[in-house]
Amino acid sequence: MHDEVRTDDILQDIFKRGKACFIPRYFTKSSHMDMLRLRDMEDVKMLPLTSWNIQQPADDDNNREEALATGGLDLILMPGLGFDKKGNRLGRGKGFYDTYLERCRTHPKGKPYTIALAFKEQLCAEVPVGEHDILIDEVLYEDEE
Repeated sequence: MHDEVRTDDILQDIFKRGKACFIPRYFTKSSHMDMLRLRDMEDVKMLPLTSWNIQQPADDDNNREEALATGGLDLILMPGLGFDKKGNRLGRGKGFYDTYLERCRTHPKGKPYTIALAFKEQLCAEVPVGEHDILIDEVLYEDEE
């Protein structure tokens, strides 16, 4: 989204290194999200825009590998509005990532390592959390000091 860290360079590096890359597909009428495989940067460029102005596979695009249907995930780069250094994350209120991470816990590979990509302005002393919020492992942000 416009207020989140751009990941284009990260995606290019992933494909250059021959790594598997998955992108979220959100189902806006629920808190369900799948992580679907991308083939290359051309595939990324061809993804349709949602009403949230996010590129993701179309709802009827069922020809992609879903990460939890196969090998699971090693790492998830987490978006958000605010983060604290204790691993709390303020999302957009639908619970997509928390619900997905809960599903990951039941996968044989388990919960992937989670890194929040943040602007330093998004760091807060404390982020309010609920009982279903899952801590992130690390917050990565630019520090000019």
